[in-house]
Amino acid sequence: MTTTPKIFIGIFCFFVLCLGCQPDQTNDPGPPNIILIMGDDMGYSDLGCYGGEINTPNLDALAANGLRFTQFYNGARCCPTRASLLTGLYAHQAGVGHMMSDRGTPAFQGDLSHNAVTIAEALKGAGYSTYMSGKWHVTPYLPKLGPNPPKDNWPRQRGFDQFFGMITGAGSFYDPRGLARDNEYIVPRDGFYFTNDISDYAIERIEQHQADNPFFMYVSYTAAHWPMHALPEDIAKYKGRYDEGWDVMRAKRVEKMQQMGLIDPQWTINERDSVVEAWTDEVEHREWEIANMEVYAAMVDNMDQGIGRIVDALKAKGQLDNTLIFFLQDNGACAEELEWIAKRPPAEERVPLKDGELQTDMVPLMTRDGKPVRMGPGVMPGPADTYTAYGKAWANASNTPFRLYKHWVHEGGISTPLIVHYPNGFEDRGVFRRHPSHLIDIMATCVDVAGASYPSRYNDNAITPMAGVSLVPAFADQSLNREAIYWEHEGNRAVRMGKWKLISEGNTNRSFLWDKESDLPIEAWELFDMEADRTETNDLSDQHPELVEKMSGMWMAWAKDVGAVPRPN
Repeated sequence: MTTTPKIFIGIFCFFVLCLGCQPDQTNDPGPPNIILIMGDDMGYSDLGCYGGEINTPNLDALAANGLRFTQFYNGARCCPTRASLLTGLYAHQAGVGHMMSDRGTPAFQGDLSHNAVTIAEALKGAGYSTYMSGKWHVTPYLPKLGPNPPKDNWPRQRGFDQFFGMITGAGSFYDPRGLARDNEYIVPRDGFYFTNDISDYAIERIEQHQADNPFFMYVSYTAAHWPMHALPEDIAKYKGRYDEGWDVMRAKRVEKMQQMGLIDPQWTINERDSVVEAWTDEVEHREWEIANMEVYAAMVDNMDQGIGRIVDALKAKGQLDNTLIFFLQDNGACAEELEWIAKRPPAEERVPLKDGELQTDMVPLMTRDGKPVRMGPGVMPGPADTYTAYGKAWANASNTPFRLYKHWVHEGGISTPLIVHYPNGFEDRGVFRRHPSHLIDIMATCVDVAGASYPSRYNDNAITPMAGVSLVPAFADQSLNREAIYWEHEGNRAVRMGKWKLISEGNTNRSFLWDKESDLPIEAWELFDMEADRTETNDLSDQHPELVEKMSGMWMAWAKDVGAVPRPN
């Protein structure tokens, strides 16, 4: 009789022990939310955490608690980058080898290919809700076709459940053309400022997402693409910050980047670009030049504030730790001076838009309250009635320490920060990852962490296989085991294989006008050792002709495969 309780106690303990040995399902957070954030027309060293003096405390905090990739690459231009980012393919495979015009081949059709799937389309198959806020720019903007143009490549038709933003690529921050919500063009509200509204819409989606399933969100800012438009309170922070000019700014960034370990002190630092004059010379419109950089910095600052509010919204819902956040930029700093803008009618001949009328001009003729929009040197930037760019001199400093700009595939055109924040995904904090990687890898990474399947067919279309590799091994500082990365844009071409980069410059006139592109064949190849000389100052092509032959052959095989060659005029 006395042994029976002992038997029951023993059996009870056995079951408790067995239960304790089972995997703990309650602590599994499941697939992460994924937020992909992109800045527009920014230099490699603009962010504080990449060597800049602009106030970016929220991005800096994500970097301090995450990873910074030092050799991540984009596609050198707005829409090719977006097409590549969204699809995990090279831009030519996605149909956007150049801009939004059809040049008669699938690679240059100027419209997102239906033989590609977007990240949103791929993740919906894994149960994700999908949201987008910001700039689309992977399908033609067709205002002449009226309020209901073809929309098969608008965000809602390419996998996104909800969308707010701009269908086209550029416009006023106060009255952008192509502004839309879901499938309808809209007129901006009173007090509209695009950067704030992009952030606000993203935050609303986080707050209103009540389902148990994870979400994917694409937040595509237009800051700091021209025009130089910023709010007075943000501009005020930078008054006097750039009075010493671009040469001093550049030197300070080099010093900071070397101290941070972002760049090797042994690298030769490029001299100021030959098309840029010294600040100490008699710089024309000096106060205007300073103001443009102050407004540029204010634009980046405002974007960072919005990113901070997005992070706060995640914290408030207890979802920050299980959210994978990426931040990157679409191309290097922009040296365009806006000389290509067509002649505009005199102010007295312009007519303001009527109430409720859609804006269809990239450069509005008048503000909504009836002021003529002014352009050119001396027009002090910031308000809605101005339209300026910050130009090649500041762009040269923004791209410190690299060569050239947006359009080109030298490091200044294709190098971007990549910040990755994912507390549940890796333990390292505030460290660099030096693995060469590319936009095409983001799709592969999202599919990997989401447990999704990348389709071979979608909507009865054969789907091109992913071109990239998952970055998850690089999160743990493991090799990505890739052969090479390739580029072609406007005849500029490059291939990166290990530490070697082979490159040839196509657009040699340095005019930055969009209607003066060079055709193949183009200038001779240059060869650089990216470990010893990422600033591309010491051409080694004469010393390694065998590498030039091998890598140029690799590039040509790739170019033919993706449709970059033959390249239409």
